[in-house]
Amino acid sequence: MKLKDSVQIWLASSLNDPVSKILAKNSHLTLIQLETFLIDALAENLAGKSLTYDEKANLRLIKAKISRGAFNRTLKQAKDNVIKSIYTVLLLGYLGVLESTALDPYLEIANKLQDYVAAHKNLSNNEGNSENHKKLIEMIREELETGLKTLSSP
Repeated sequence: MKLKDSVQIWLASSLNDPVSKILAKNSHLTLIQLETFLIDALAENLAGKSLTYDEKANLRLIKAKISRGAFNRTLKQAKDNVIKSIYTVLLLGYLGVLESTALDPYLEIANKLQDYVAAHKNLSNNEGNSENHKKLIEMIREELETGLKTLSSP
């Protein structure tokens, strides 16, 4: 399978995951920025080699034929948004907001997200994928979706 095909399959499955969709919808990143950021951050791992920005630009799902400059502009916007999000968390921690019990529901969701990722990795690593393990993952995913939708509602 060609690199472009494998990266695009990985991107499509990542971006179409129900939990990813909820998280992305409520993040500071547009879908195109998220896709571009993922390509820049993780495509080289899939490729097993260093990629040029021209090669990375050709891996996109949406408007796959874009210029290196357009890819780099979108990547800069994505990185700026990620950095601003990190600064927001740091600011809230500095001001003592993160120690407030008002954030407990968010921390519970973060812990549930860790459980989901660990269960998903465990399923991927085990050859004998048990039906119970799949049910557990589905249950955690449903809890995550419900919790995230609740937190993101005004």
